Amino acid sequence: MRVLVVEDERRLAAGLRSGLEAEGFAVDVALDGTDGLWMAREFPYDVIVLDIMLPGVDGYEICATLRAERVWTPILMLTAKEGEWDEVEGLDNGADDYLTKPFSYAVLVARLRALLRRGAKPRPAILEAGDLRLDPAARRAWRGGVEIELTPRELALLEFLLRRRGEVVAKREILAHVWDYDFEGDPNIVEVYVRHLRNKLDRPFGRAAIETVRGAGYRLAANGG
Repeated sequence: MRVLVVEDERRLAAGLRSGLEAEGFAVDVALDGTDGLWMAREFPYDVIVLDIMLPGVDGYEICATLRAERVWTPILMLTAKEGEWDEVEGLDNGADDYLTKPFSYAVLVARLRALLRRGAKPRPAILEAGDLRLDPAARRAWRGGVEIELTPRELALLEFLLRRRGEVVAKREILAHVWDYDFEGDPNIVEVYVRHLRNKLDRPFGRAAIETVRGAGYRLAANGG
């Protein structure tokens, strides 16, 4: 398996190369963010080990750029920082996993193998259907260039529909994922919130993205309506 290591600490980069090669990986190394981003774009890696604090382009920007360009190579981020918000920022920018320095090589290899098993599946940071967009991390939604103000529950419903865009989802599935399995209120609450979304995302723009499929549930048009 081919691995790209983007790490500006030369000794650590060399250690990562020798350690991963000893485990049977083919390893390329970039010593700054600019080269790392170029290599990640140009070559078909199976997994990327990405430091956060890099000269040129930092790890957050590399990760966000690759995901925006639909490069879905699994990314494991390395950081010398402590604190949960650094981890949150990395994961929200599209990373798949992270390790804090110093780390165990055995744990690094195990996590890389776990990422390889998952493969390069699409995991966009921004969910889209036509000109309808949602940033789940920032909790913001847009129709074209217009930002739409949504409540937390409306955002959760839109996120679920976008992740299943083009598919029919039953009311019970929506209740289970947007509310919870133990919800004991009126199941018609789904219809209420679907109406809220239509009033905010569709009708003002002359669209009909959220379709009612009689006897089955709802479907968000893959093209955004």
